[in-house]
Amino acid sequence: MSDALPPSELHKRTGFQPIWIIPIIAALIAAFLGWRAIEARGPTVTITFNTADGMQAGQTKVRHKAVDLGTIKSVVLDDDMTKVKVEIEMQRTAARYLTSNARFWVVRPRIGFGGVSGLDTLLSGAYIELDPGALDGSSKRDFTGLEEPPAIRSDEPGRTFTLTTSSIGAISSGSPVFYRNLNVGEVLGYDLDPAGKQFAVHTFIRKPYYSFVRDESQFWNASGVTLDFGSGGVKFQIESLQAIIAGGVAFDTFDNAPPSAEAAEGHSFELRSSAANATSASLTRRVPVMTHFDSSVSGLAVDAAVQLFGIQVGTVKDIQLKFDPKGVALPYVSVRLDIEMGRVFRDRVVPEDEVPRVVRLLVTKGLRASLQSANLLTGQMLVSLEFVPDAPPAEAMMEDGMFVIPSVGGGIANITTNLSQITKALAALPLAQIADNLNSTLKGASALANSKDLHDALQSMSSLMSSAQDVVRKVNNGVTPALKQLPQIAQGLQSTIERTNKLIGSADTGYGADSQFKRDLDRLMGQLSDTARSLRILADFLDQNPSALIRGRN
Repeated sequence: MSDALPPSELHKRTGFQPIWIIPIIAALIAAFLGWRAIEARGPTVTITFNTADGMQAGQTKVRHKAVDLGTIKSVVLDDDMTKVKVEIEMQRTAARYLTSNARFWVVRPRIGFGGVSGLDTLLSGAYIELDPGALDGSSKRDFTGLEEPPAIRSDEPGRTFTLTTSSIGAISSGSPVFYRNLNVGEVLGYDLDPAGKQFAVHTFIRKPYYSFVRDESQFWNASGVTLDFGSGGVKFQIESLQAIIAGGVAFDTFDNAPPSAEAAEGHSFELRSSAANATSASLTRRVPVMTHFDSSVSGLAVDAAVQLFGIQVGTVKDIQLKFDPKGVALPYVSVRLDIEMGRVFRDRVVPEDEVPRVVRLLVTKGLRASLQSANLLTGQMLVSLEFVPDAPPAEAMMEDGMFVIPSVGGGIANITTNLSQITKALAALPLAQIADNLNSTLKGASALANSKDLHDALQSMSSLMSSAQDVVRKVNNGVTPALKQLPQIAQGLQSTIERTNKLIGSADTGYGADSQFKRDLDRLMGQLSDTARSLRILADFLDQNPSALIRGRN
């Protein structure tokens, strides 16, 4: 019997077996997963950072709005070992975001002027944030990462504006932008021009607040605390606590500014140093004038106030010392002023061609410029425009295309001048000669006071006064009895007058009211009445002043 299998049996043993289905399915699944992985895999990008702090290959993710878009593949140093290159394998869906407008930065816990951010990474670990920006950029695979998060995301609505200034103070990236003490935006950063004189501060103002920015709006530096010792006293101003720490910018459109349209994206403004300067700058219509001072202007500075009747109407723009090299004219100080017409003529607008006539008229009416003290504590000065009634006649002359307003002395300078004149007058007095004459006079008076003749004359006068007092005493004793009889005499005359009146009454009945006898009697009675009155007055006077008989009536 043979051991070989029949052909039918051999065919059965070498055919398809059902057990093979399992590895075939596994292979198909692996191929599908591989195809899906290849299909889902996006481009590989390289990002350069200063440091790889918080980043790990295979773990650190790339996210946008908490959605994973890629994973770090490797982290290596560059050739000069100053930077690190992070290779990231992005997902296919993120390819459309990898343009020249995309920005990358590492999200980690940060404490800054704007607050605390990235606290969620304390548990989950750091990750790379992607801000795609506008999708109209060109495709890109190599990027430079940001070391600090951008202040504004690309998807936040708003407008950016540029502010030019010669000094930024405490302003930095992330500093707030205020509108009437309301935080409405942030400072994105700043650039210094090649000449090193001007800064361009880039700001972002959120929607809808950017509509408040007009072409005539004014921006000013609101950093820290403003302490002003000016003509209005001590002024303390603070925008906010955040502005003290991080600096800040404020803006507003003042009521006295002319109407203007809404500012467009990228509009450039000048950054003023303070709110007061911004208010002054909003008055666009100005008349430049000039005045000359022939005395010290110590304490007067650029941007000092110009006042009329105590109200600020302009500012000092320039101070120059003028000197004639030929020596014909004495040196003087030329001060240029900007008169803000909006502060002077609020109710009506003076046409441009009327301004020269108005200035000349005011000067002929006595308008003069003088220096006044703005603050005695700091010694600051201001220019005061005032009408001087007795000012010498003058006219408004022209110099360098500006009117020249005559000046007069005033304030501390005037007081100093007067004191100087008084000092000169005192110095011109012959004080030495006066002192010699006075010394001679005092010596003569001393000799006269100590002379024997004056002593004898005083003793003789004393004896004479004693004798006069004795005479008065004797006269007083002799006259007193006579004075005692004067009241009785006056009483007797009064009785006589009364009886005479009765007699006149009887005579009037007998002789008539209009007879000659009646008239004579009336005249006699009047004389008697006057005599009695005089005796009474004499008696009263002698009773009070008995020495009048000797000395007479004072």
